[in-house]
Order: sequence, then C-alpha cells, then structure tokens
Amino acid sequence: MVTFLPSRPGPLADVPSFDRSIGGAESNVACALARAGYRARWVSRVGTDGFGDHLVRTIAGHGVDTAAVERDPVRPTGIYFRTDAERPTEDGRATEDGRSVEDGRSVGDGRSVDAESAGPPLSEVLYYRAGSAASAMSPTNVALDVLGSGQVLHLTGITAALSADCLALMRALTGARGGGNPGPLVSFDVNYRVGLWREGHGPGPGVLLELARHSDLVFVGEDEAAAAWGIGGGPEAVRAALPEPAVLVVKQGSAGATAFVGDAPAVFAPALRVDVVSPVGAGDAFAAGFLAGTLRQLPVVERLRHGHVMAAAALTAAGDLAPPPGQERADRLVALDAQAWGRLRLAPGWTVRGPDEEQPAEEEPAEEEPEVRSA
Repeated sequence: MVTFLPSRPGPLADVPSFDRSIGGAESNVACALARAGYRARWVSRVGTDGFGDHLVRTIAGHGVDTAAVERDPVRPTGIYFRTDAERPTEDGRATEDGRSVEDGRSVGDGRSVDAESAGPPLSEVLYYRAGSAASAMSPTNVALDVLGSGQVLHLTGITAALSADCLALMRALTGARGGGNPGPLVSFDVNYRVGLWREGHGPGPGVLLELARHSDLVFVGEDEAAAAWGIGGGPEAVRAALPEPAVLVVKQGSAGATAFVGDAPAVFAPALRVDVVSPVGAGDAFAAGFLAGTLRQLPVVERLRHGHVMAAAALTAAGDLAPPPGQERADRLVALDAQAWGRLRLAPGWTVRGPDEEQPAEEEPAEEEPEVRSA
C-alpha cells in the first residue's frame, strides 16, 4: 500500500498534510533484505494508477526485483493513513512487532493502544484497501513459478485476510510441497489483525493456525498467540500448540524472542534497548534479519540477534522502512558478549553514524566489538 505519514503529530482530524511513503508487510521484508545485500523479489498486484507507479518504482529503488508485479486495470492501489503519536514502551526496550492490543485482541485498524499501559492511544490507522488490486490476488493471476524459484518464500497472515481469493492463494503456496516437490523454505509471519477478519471470509484464528502448521518457519508474537488462539504460558506453550514448523520464533515484545528448531532446546535472545521513534515495520524488519541469518546458516542465537538489530533500525526511524546497518557492522553488534549487548542502547540515526558511536545505556565505555567476517 501507499502510506501517508502526517506532517506533524496529532489526531488525523487535526493533521493538515501528509507525506507519501510505502508500506506492506511482505514488501517491507523484501526491501529490508535487498538493502542488506540479498536478492529479493516482490510478487503482488497494484492498480494501473499513479499510486501503483509510486509503489513499484519505490520498492524497485530499494533493490527489489519487481518484474513479476501485475497491474490491475480495474482495481485501485490500496492506501492508508496513520498518525505520528507512537511512543516507546515503558522500559524503553525494542518491541519487534510494534503490535498493539485492545481488550486482549490485536488491533488491525482503527485506534490502537499500548499493550503495556492504559494510557492514551498510540496512533490512528485508517486503511482504504477494500477492493484493491492486491485483494484480488489468487492462484490464477500471480506468478507462481517466480514464487517457487527462490530459497525462501515469505508470506504473512495479512494477505490471507484480504479476500477469499487471497486465502486460496495462501493455501496453495503453503501446501505446494505436496507430491514430492521440495520448493522454497516457506516463511510465515502470523500477523493477526482482528480488523481485517471482520468482513468474514473465514475464521481468522483457525485459518492462521492452519497456514502456520503448513509452513517451515513461523513468526508469531506471544501476545497474538494469546489473542488468536488463547495460548498462555509462554513460548513453550506456543511451541506445544505448533509442533509442525521446523522453526518457530516467538516474539516476546520488549523482552526479546525465543526460537525453537526441531526438538532442540529453546534459544532466547533479549531485545536491544532503543529510543523508539515509531514501532511501525519493526516486526517485518525483525523477520528480515532472522531470514538473513537463516540464509547464511548462522547459529540460531545469531539469527535472533540479527532480527533484533534490524528491528532496532526500524524502531529508531519514522515510516515502515529504515536504512539497515551494513552487514559488517551488524555482525560486530551480534558478536558482542551478553554484558555488552545488554548495556547497548541505540538512538535515532545510529545506522548512519560511524561504527564507534553506539554507546551503552549508562554511558560506560563500550567494549571493543570483535570483527566477524561476512559470509
């Protein structure tokens, strides 16, 4: 979608003008990976309109292959507006998904509130994508051969919620391994949004559980597992309910994230502390970082840390996309010992400053970061 960001803080009713940007879970991941030096393709549908031109041109400008994006001659490109009132979590730690909950449910549109407090709303988000070109995606009008040609195919539950045709496409993609066809590693970010399922082309929680069980790598927030499936008791309880994926990553908000790989013991990595500018897009950045580590076959804890580093870049910048740190610099941060990692606090602009400018939260001298050779 095309995203309209406010020119100043305040309710939508009071914002006089907006700056145009882009947004969308899957395209965010593709852009983050491409900017980090990986080959990425984005497969979707946009309208034959100026907003579609802007989306394709901007995403391609991030280094993403957009050759398989189709133009719909009838349906428009989706758009959305949001305010700029986001604030950091209470303890100042990074939240990878930026997800808010209201009355125990994840909120997909409308007014969102901070999951950690009963304070004022974080933001207003208004979607205008009903009947959009992307909502008409189906197994018959997207490039399935392109989707099956990469090492990783990344999908999200947001697409499944857009229409019955989109859900049919998602079922086809997550079930494509039948008949002995190995296909790419299927990565699925649950991204449960109550608002998107209200129109009703299927029971959202059940559909998302089905798609997750047919995927190889699943990202899910601890909060959304509780909201969608009523699962409490921590990451282990989520794993017990989702034993099928080879890799399950449970995001735990400001605490960090836990990964399960096969029957091996769980691996936990705490989140970085950051000065949050906006939580939007942080979950997609986390997924991109973890996928990058997966492509490099790094140890699981390093994959999680790369997810946290990419999320920290998104959290400290406005908009859905942020410049990631270079791979060598990310590797140096990931290689920090536990004490230095825990002391680090990142401020807005840290990805474009010099490598020696990150400072621990208490302003203690940072330990020298060991250099790790890029893969």
